Amino acid sequence: MGLKREHIQPDKLFVRKDGQKVLYSQVIVVHASDHKQIYVAGQTPRDREGNSVGKGDMRAQIVQVGENIKDALEAAGATLADVVKTTTYVTDMDEYFKHQDVRMQYFAAALPTSTTVQVSRLSRPEFLVEIEAYAIV
Repeated sequence: MGLKREHIQPDKLFVRKDGQKVLYSQVIVVHASDHKQIYVAGQTPRDREGNSVGKGDMRAQIVQVGENIKDALEAAGATLADVVKTTTYVTDMDEYFKHQDVRMQYFAAALPTSTTVQVSRLSRPEFLVEIEAYAIV
């Protein structure tokens, strides 16, 4: 069985670069004969232009991250209902759990397996949450 790997940089997402060189793929799709696996890079609360959204506001950041994941999946021909696994990194676990209703707005339909880890810092000091997702279609 041959597998084909496709790299996607969705138009709706900010793409990190060093000069003109793209630093990583936002989405990788692995095509198999009867399905495709979709890996979404850890999404941070950045808008399309790369601006930080919701500084100091975990709830607003979860919304932005959820929208980014939704856009990434859409670019790969998938939806939030196709998500089977998420990994969430937060800087304050107690604050994160106050906003589970927002997370469920995005992932309730799929009810994916989930891991949440508290970290001392994310890639930018103002980021409070980052979520990566894995989907199968």
